[in-house]
Amino acid sequence: MILIPQKVGACLQAISWHGSPDPCSVSRVRRPVPLQAIALLLSLLALASPGTLAQPAPRKVDRAPATATIIPLSENWRLDGDVPVHALLISLQGLANRDYPRLYLEYPKNWQWEIVHPLVGFLEKRHGVKFERLGLNDADAALAKFARHAKGYVVWDRAVRSSLTVAFTIAGVEDAVIVRDDQIALAEKHGLKKLADLRGQFTGMPDHQIYQWAYDRYFEKCSRDYYVVLGGHAGAEMQPAIGDFGIMQRAFFTDLSANPKHVEELALLKKIFGRQNPASIVLGWHSYAKDTEGQHTTLVGNFGLKMEGLHNLPNVSFTCQIPLTPDFKFTNNHAVTRDAKLTAEKKVYVCAAATDSMGIGTWTKPGRGKIPYTWQVLMNWSWMNPPALQFFYEDKTPNDYFIGGLSGPGYMYPKSIPAEKFPALMKSAREMMATLDLRVMEIMDYSEGNRHVGNTDLPKAVVDLYYREFPDVLGFINGYGTARTFDLRDTRPFISYDYYLDVARPGEEATADLEELIQLNPARPYFLLMHVRESNTIEKVATILNSLSEPVEVVPLDKFLKLAASAKTYRTRYQQPTDPVDHNP
Repeated sequence: MILIPQKVGACLQAISWHGSPDPCSVSRVRRPVPLQAIALLLSLLALASPGTLAQPAPRKVDRAPATATIIPLSENWRLDGDVPVHALLISLQGLANRDYPRLYLEYPKNWQWEIVHPLVGFLEKRHGVKFERLGLNDADAALAKFARHAKGYVVWDRAVRSSLTVAFTIAGVEDAVIVRDDQIALAEKHGLKKLADLRGQFTGMPDHQIYQWAYDRYFEKCSRDYYVVLGGHAGAEMQPAIGDFGIMQRAFFTDLSANPKHVEELALLKKIFGRQNPASIVLGWHSYAKDTEGQHTTLVGNFGLKMEGLHNLPNVSFTCQIPLTPDFKFTNNHAVTRDAKLTAEKKVYVCAAATDSMGIGTWTKPGRGKIPYTWQVLMNWSWMNPPALQFFYEDKTPNDYFIGGLSGPGYMYPKSIPAEKFPALMKSAREMMATLDLRVMEIMDYSEGNRHVGNTDLPKAVVDLYYREFPDVLGFINGYGTARTFDLRDTRPFISYDYYLDVARPGEEATADLEELIQLNPARPYFLLMHVRESNTIEKVATILNSLSEPVEVVPLDKFLKLAASAKTYRTRYQQPTDPVDHNP
């Protein structure tokens, strides 16, 4: 075994990644370090790096339960509306499902994660679950059936929003259901005793003090494998659907800010991240009222942690325990073999990709299957949410093609990941890609910009890492909005998006955009990679492409990459030192 001194790894990190913590002074390096030296040191680091110390996967039952309970929830997610009863039911779900999948909550049809209802039918048909249905928001009936799984209740303060987030932490570590003051009698009717009361505890306190209070009293009892940022919707709204899984795992909950202007919150958040296990999971989503997606995900990457970013992802305490059916194997729609050699014609080739979670886009909308379409898979769901991925794989049409991402085993930004943590994280990604039959890796980096400011390009050193860590992929795609990182090595292209189709962009204007883009790239073949924001329908995309004056061929991504390998009409380019940088994207 080759041992790399810790200081060498730390200094290499400071040289190579702008967004990482700086454990040694770059000024001590007397001359620029050649990229060849960086690559050599990274290779040595890879040899010395232990395997990923990943969080243990939730225990699976031998087979899905024969019976389970389902409770529909209303559309009202205001704190002065139905959030109190929803929080009670979500906390009860996390406790009832802790050792066996018993309770499934049926979120409304307008829920962002749209397959809640189709997944019920899938669990019934393919997994043999027979659901007993209770009434809408029926907490009384739910407690009558499942209160035995709780030791008591915790009361949150209706006057302090953050007290409800703290109550989720307490619910997990103390086995408590969450109630508001007007639900105490209901909890006690079912034999539950008060374990904690947050009323008046946080009056006049800012969030960093509230969460420090919770940290001091409960953090030692919480998981080091899962942390929940219960953000997203802010103010009078809250959609804490991931709360059942967080409670099940006894996670610590906050909505702390990663924004540097929130000095105290950021300091506490760094302390929490620093105490989590290596490569552990950050569940949920940043607060829309405090920081940005780029700030929060960059910070997660700085600590080498993985982001699973949906605060309103429901029922994971139930689905994480359901194994795949014995007759199922993950099989992708490969249009070409690994060793295929294609020759591009002198025409425009288009590939359309939707890279946000498949369940929050247009998977259930009309038009899917009309044209070749690429979908980015949330790879951690292979162990965290198996029946959801089985649903997608079995529901796909011949024109649906799956790829891995974003950037690794979870949502992360490669420029923000410390160099010594990169190999083990990508080893985990390779393993999941093999399980899920995925041959393309998609990369996205908002640590130094987004589609509006800064840039989403990658320096050559990072591109080198991806080529090294993923020797078996057909190629890579990069960006979210447009980007300018391109490469071709040993028949494996690295292609960035040339166009971003915003949800609000009218079809005729998008057609005009693509017409202009095609004219600006006169060399043929021209490989036009288009990112489609998830809420755009496939019918809209097909109409836009059919309206172009120059005929284009829409192809699946694996064929697109093979064709792009045959005719390099794109220019090799990486992020340049003079490119703009914005750390508040």
